[in-house]
Amino acid sequence: MFPLRDSQPSEGVPVVTLLMVVANLLVFLYQISLSDFELNHFVAHYAVIPAQLNLSTLLTSQFLHGGWMHLLGNMWFLWIFGDNIEDILGHANYLFFYLLCGLVGSLAHVVFNGSSTVPALGASGAISGIMGAYLVKFPASQVTTLIFFFLTVEIPALFMIGYWFLTQIFSGVGSLATTSAQSGGTAWFAHIGGFLCGLFLIKLFPTRSRWSVRREYGW
Repeated sequence: MFPLRDSQPSEGVPVVTLLMVVANLLVFLYQISLSDFELNHFVAHYAVIPAQLNLSTLLTSQFLHGGWMHLLGNMWFLWIFGDNIEDILGHANYLFFYLLCGLVGSLAHVVFNGSSTVPALGASGAISGIMGAYLVKFPASQVTTLIFFFLTVEIPALFMIGYWFLTQIFSGVGSLATTSAQSGGTAWFAHIGGFLCGLFLIKLFPTRSRWSVRREYGW
């Protein structure tokens, strides 16, 4: 299932969401401009390597991606769900929330892959946190979802995001059986950790008064 758009309106311009998209795109364009040797050095320096953990990479790795599909998929999910969370949190709180979810996601990956020497990179942990927050705040929002490459259906966010999270759980548990120091692939536990962080952390963040009023009166 792939989300195309959601029914939840937002007010104003999602400045931070736009900046995150631009920042990730610019870093990726820089990545592909490098030679193979330079790229390997760049990734080794700024991506998370669990067996050789550098704490600063918990932040820097969020802006690196492994390919165009990795980048575009992440940015699309961020664009679909991020504007509404930015709308209710405000720009500054949203930025802090986004980066913190990404950091927790990276830590979760390290915990479950402590011996891995394979670099882990991407904004997936942060975006998973945004999806967790969206599930809490907008569970009844309708998400227009692409199924089987040609069929589109309206699915409540509760079911669409809930189904997505279950696939991460099953995939993450399944990956434990094949984890080794050299194993790569998707960082499932970064998704799981980021999502759970967003799911619970959003309840601790204050929401903008205008959104609280809309909720109270059903606007």
